[in-house]
Amino acid sequence: MARLKASPGLRAEGRRTAPRLATALALGLLAALAVGPAWAGAATLEPDPVVVATDPVSEPEATTSEEPPPTEGPAEPTPSDPAPETTAPAPETTPPPPVTTAPGVPPAPTTTAPAPGGPTTAAPPVPPTPPAPPVPPVRPPASGPVPPPSPLGVQVTTQDVTLGEAYWNAASTAATLQVTVHNTGTTAERIRLSYTLPTGLSDAGTKGCAAAGAGTYRCGAWATEAGARFSALLRLRVDGEAWRRMPLAGSVRVVADSPGAPGEASDDQGFAVLFPPGPPVPGIALAADEVAFDISGAASVLALRLGNTGSVDAAGRVEVVLPAGVTVPTPPEGCAAVDPTRTRCDAGVVAAGRTAELRLPVEATPEAQREAPLSGAVIGRLDPRSGATRQVQMSFRITAAAALATPVVSPPAPTGSQGVLPGGAAGDGGGTTSVRRTAIALIVVSALLVVLALALATTSLRRRLNGPVPGPAPEPVD
Repeated sequence: MARLKASPGLRAEGRRTAPRLATALALGLLAALAVGPAWAGAATLEPDPVVVATDPVSEPEATTSEEPPPTEGPAEPTPSDPAPETTAPAPETTPPPPVTTAPGVPPAPTTTAPAPGGPTTAAPPVPPTPPAPPVPPVRPPASGPVPPPSPLGVQVTTQDVTLGEAYWNAASTAATLQVTVHNTGTTAERIRLSYTLPTGLSDAGTKGCAAAGAGTYRCGAWATEAGARFSALLRLRVDGEAWRRMPLAGSVRVVADSPGAPGEASDDQGFAVLFPPGPPVPGIALAADEVAFDISGAASVLALRLGNTGSVDAAGRVEVVLPAGVTVPTPPEGCAAVDPTRTRCDAGVVAAGRTAELRLPVEATPEAQREAPLSGAVIGRLDPRSGATRQVQMSFRITAAAALATPVVSPPAPTGSQGVLPGGAAGDGGGTTSVRRTAIALIVVSALLVVLALALATTSLRRRLNGPVPGPAPEPVD
């Protein structure tokens, strides 16, 4: 019986269809394998811990008692609970190596030689499928465990030492400085307090405090619970000649520790010593407004007023003395810098009964703003055409919002790497994230490629089955 022979056109079409089918299936499976581990890792990430901030507590009213409460000796606080444990990072995962040959795809058909005596057709070589690019492995962050925040925290606020007109009529004046301490931590603490006084001020017998040299005094320790707040009055004495050294300012420092937590927490704040205008001299008046720096730290303005309360016109002059770190960057017209902390201004002729007003720009370094409140001094001078020269001086207050701002302390977040979502991106309120949407789109495309490959294979098979059956090959003639 004669053997039927397939036409060369059908054999070529079959050879072309098989490589296309294998290539399409391989690309679809590679895309699914590439995005599968990344999508699965993105769906199981845990969000970063959230730092909860508590609302600030309003300051208590000033203590009006003359004697401060007795200072207790050092007391050991109750040990706090141990710090919470940190969660170790997820184990390293590496996706399987890419598959270059799609499973389930039959190899290219082999063309058999025709029967003896028939024409021989050589099959062209099938080109090899190019390998897919390697997929980078998904690795977790290289950073170690995130340290927990310290349970220790303390904050101190002070008032100013403000002197009245009676200061000019006494050899020395007793004053009080109110200090408020707040345990801002989450555990019981032992808080120690110390303060430094400028030249011309001394301690007047504050109970529980002793001199430590160089104008510094150290007090006992208080045992406080978490969130507790207490106030203390420091008894001071201001010398009658201290006004000659204005501006004057001091500082208070607190240190907190606990047996249940490592390290220490500390805070400090300055206080200003404010003198009234004087020594009192008839015929001259002087006033200065408070200088306040907002949270941005931008330059502020110092407003001064020099009044002639006498009956004769006089030439006016004002000299501003600022603490370290506070300067007048660009003196206005009629003003000149004597040294970095002193600026002198000519107020012109001030008529009798009139007041000259001056405004100076003032800047402060971040360090000076953190040490606020501070104090500056103003010296006013009137030189009349006839009569003695009149001069008074006073101090003014310098405040800064940066001194009251408490930075939010939170543990450092791990550095994200390829295939890892950053903190806060693990979810978006129940919806799909951009990473998930991309993964879904790639999977859909892969599925469509597989369907397309199957359709091409089916179409090719149908064409082969529905095509005309070739007739028998003619017998060779002897």
